[in-house]
Amino acid sequence: MDNPYLSVAALNRYIKRKFDADIHLRDVYVKGELSNVKLHSSGHIYFTLKDEKSRINAAMFRGNASKLKFRPEEGMNVLVRGDVNVYEAAGQYQLYANSMQPDGVGELYIAFEQLKERLGKEGLFNPQWKQPIPRFPGKVGVVTAPTGAAVRDICTTLARRYPLAEVLLFPAVVQGENAASSIVSAIRKANDFGGIDVLIVGRGGGSIEDLWAFNEEPVVREIFSSRIPVISAVGHETDTVISDFVADLRAPTPTAAAEMAVPDSVELARRILEVKSRMHQSLLGRMRQETRRLEALESSYPLQFPERLYRPFAERLDALEERFLQSAQRLIGDRRHAAVNLDTRLHARSPGVLIDAAKDRTDRLGRELERNARETVKLHGRTFASSLRTLQALNPLAVMERGYSIVRSGDRVVKSAAALSAGDRIGISFRDGTAEAEVLSTAEGKDGNT
Repeated sequence: MDNPYLSVAALNRYIKRKFDADIHLRDVYVKGELSNVKLHSSGHIYFTLKDEKSRINAAMFRGNASKLKFRPEEGMNVLVRGDVNVYEAAGQYQLYANSMQPDGVGELYIAFEQLKERLGKEGLFNPQWKQPIPRFPGKVGVVTAPTGAAVRDICTTLARRYPLAEVLLFPAVVQGENAASSIVSAIRKANDFGGIDVLIVGRGGGSIEDLWAFNEEPVVREIFSSRIPVISAVGHETDTVISDFVADLRAPTPTAAAEMAVPDSVELARRILEVKSRMHQSLLGRMRQETRRLEALESSYPLQFPERLYRPFAERLDALEERFLQSAQRLIGDRRHAAVNLDTRLHARSPGVLIDAAKDRTDRLGRELERNARETVKLHGRTFASSLRTLQALNPLAVMERGYSIVRSGDRVVKSAAALSAGDRIGISFRDGTAEAEVLSTAEGKDGNT
């Protein structure tokens, strides 16, 4: 009996074939709310399409996803067209979307708002990045289609208003699939050309689809990065594209852009004539004023008697000259007196005078030294004699002249009989010599000593 069990892969493959065979699942139209939207790095989009009662997993591969004008976001209601099939590896069926558009709001409008919000957050619309439009451009670049009403209106207006400006056309495709890349290339060529003062980028009016190239991110960023100031001139006055927000100046129409790019030569000529007239009138007025001043000066009293003009100055010069001579004499006298003082001081400090003074001082000091030396010798002589007399008076040997003697026991001077004993040997010093003796006995004196 054959094995009745199928492998999981075989079962999923069988179910997939059933889905493939169902013609009603090959082209389905489904509307719902986007959930779990994942924009994969490969370009694929994975999401869940749901309503109040159910949900289905869905995917849109890169080839179809790249055609979307908007960015699918969580919670957006969309209309999806595609087919339903089985993903064999996971054993689940899902919707494979071929196209998608917002439900209730146009796809291009969603894309417009999304890109506008994102670029606004990046700061591309900040006024600080706006470049000033030159007042008198020498070269004007135009990026638009080489044929059509827009380029004619721009060139006609530029030639009429300011024929001094050179107009350079950088043709570009402004509608269709390749329009964005063509406009970007034309703007880059204009920047690389060099010498262009202002650049008009635009086209005539049309539907939002016709104008969409100027909402493409590459075009918007290229306008923002342009080194040349850009005037955006897309469509009619009521048309708005994202290029208007990043351009340095927005014009309501291509004709208006040409008027904003250059001054009106007729108006300039009128203003020049007005300035010329004002200058002429001002010059005439100034000449009349200066003429009156000259006539007044010529008829003035000082110019009729010119010598009286310098008479006070001559008198002042004489007074100054006299003051100068007096000051010079005083200065010379002061300098002569100072010279005499310096000469006297110099003579007092001359080597000969200093030597004589030093010699006199040396002689005087020598005499004083000699006198002081004699006095000192006399003083010390008197002191020596006094000390000698005192020493002689205190000398114990002088007593021996009167018959006294000194008794010693060894190295000691015997001052008391009690210090001796019978049999001790003693030495006796006399005035004229010494004698050795032996103590036979000791006795107490009248004061009670032994």
